[in-house]
Parts: sequence; structure tokens; C-alpha cells
Amino acid sequence: MVCGSAWAKKAPSLAAWKAKFDPSGAKYRCIVSNVSHPVIKGVYAGFAIRDELWKRTNGQIYFDFKPFSMLGGEVEVLNQLQMGAIQGMGCSSVAATNLGPRFGLINLPFLINSFDKLDRFVNSGKLFDHFMMAMDHQGIMGLDITGYGNYGWATTIPVRTIADAKKVKFRIAEAAVNKLSYKAWGLTAVVMPWPDVPVALKQGVITGLDHTPIVCNITKKFEVAKYYTQLNYAQGLFIWIFNKAWFNSLPADLQKIFKATVHDVCANIREQTRKQEKDQIANAKSKGIKFFKLSNDEMVLLKKQAD
Repeated sequence: MVCGSAWAKKAPSLAAWKAKFDPSGAKYRCIVSNVSHPVIKGVYAGFAIRDELWKRTNGQIYFDFKPFSMLGGEVEVLNQLQMGAIQGMGCSSVAATNLGPRFGLINLPFLINSFDKLDRFVNSGKLFDHFMMAMDHQGIMGLDITGYGNYGWATTIPVRTIADAKKVKFRIAEAAVNKLSYKAWGLTAVVMPWPDVPVALKQGVITGLDHTPIVCNITKKFEVAKYYTQLNYAQGLFIWIFNKAWFNSLPADLQKIFKATVHDVCANIREQTRKQEKDQIANAKSKGIKFFKLSNDEMVLLKKQAD
């Protein structure tokens, strides 16, 4: 969902995020994947969990975090997780529906479409707990979420109206909810794994992205798609999921520490993400990226069509 083969081919360096400890003595190793760039706060959470978990377990658990699509695209990595080849994943909410359809709830247009609504959802108790168990039947447990901001359209032409949007070929994620939304809106959507996006965008195979300002700016999509329409129709999330069999193999005391660490780090990162979105929008504007909003009437129409 959020970065790709362009990074994988360059063998991205993790030097900037290298652990300040020697993990070789750890009793337990947890390999955790993410497709995107750790400058995104919601991705960096993986390194923050690594360091805090090492500290809280006195070096017993090494959370071996691998961002940048180092282990592949999300659908294939989900299969690795289910089989137990890896132990965890910071999975995008759009890709997570492939093994846990209930996770698609978060992608429904205009339902949980602000940071405040997201906070209320996370603190809803039984409702959020039920949501996080969406992959339980697959042998995968969900613990918590971090985010990457509000969804809109990054495009190669200015999109001020729905009529403008109908001229765009939008890349959307590999998720049923997204396909249904774009069909309801009458827009052209191309389902494409995130690693394929950079080349497709440069070659004009797609002329727009269904994504967030944080991701588009940090992963340099704004270098090609220089316009952004702020719809704020959904929150982009990374859902931190883990192989249940592996987790259950940990001693009870370490299970408790593991859960608490993930929850504490994710709560802190969600707060940082609010600020990051504002900062990234300001940074993009300073580089000449133009931001637009649809009229109130057209936003009402999009909401009605998506019901």
C-alpha cells in the first residue's frame, strides 16, 4: 500500500534507524514487515516498538522491523504472516481486508474520516476490540493501529470538480471497499499494488492516486502528481497484526509486556501523526503543490453516492 519496488531495487538503507543495541542475544525474534517509508510516523512506530520492547523486556525480544517493502507487497506478505514465515506486520487498512474483511469498516467513505473520530473509535472499548479481531479466524491477532492521515486525490491535472475527476485514472489499493466506492462515484479506478505505482505514474498509466498528503509528499509522488484535492473521506491506517501461534509461544509475562508496549507506542504515534499531516501539507505547498477542495454540494453528492 505505501511504498514499493523502487525502494526495494535501491536496497534502501536502514542505517538512520539502526538499533543502538546488539540484538544477537535475544531469546525471541519477531520479524515485522511494512511496505512504506519510516519517515512516516505511522511506519516509524515499528522502530519505536523495537526499541521500547527491547528496553522493557531487558533484551529478551528483538522486534526485527523491515519497512520499505523489503519483504514484498502486502498481499504476499500477509500470506507469509499467516504461514508463520514472519511474525508481524504493520498492514495498511486497505490491504488488511484480504484476510480480515471486517477491517474494511475503516475504509468506508465518510465514516471515520478525521483524527478526532479515529480517537473515539480507538477508545470505544468492545467495538474496537471486535474490529481488531478481524483476522482471528486466520490465526492472526490485531493489537493496535497507527495512521498516515486523511485520504484524498493526488493528480497530474487540477481537480476542482467531480467533472475534472472523471478525466483522471486513479490508482486504488487492492481492496473491495475502494473498488465499490469508485464505481459508485463513476470514476475510473485502476487496482494496483503500491510497489508498481512510481513507474505507472511516471509513464501515465495512472494520472491520479487515492492517497494521503503525508504519503504523497514523503514518498515523492508529488514530484509527478502536483495537485491535491482534499476530500478527507477516510483515515489511512496501519494495523499492527501478529501471528497468534508465535505470540502464544511467548511466556505469559512477555506477552503482557508485548501488548502494553505496542499499545503505548501506537497511542503516542497517533498524536504525532496529527502534526505530521499539517507539516507535510505546509511543506508540499511551499514546493508549489496546489491544494483544492470540492464544493459543499459536490461533497454532499459523493457522500450520498457512497452510502
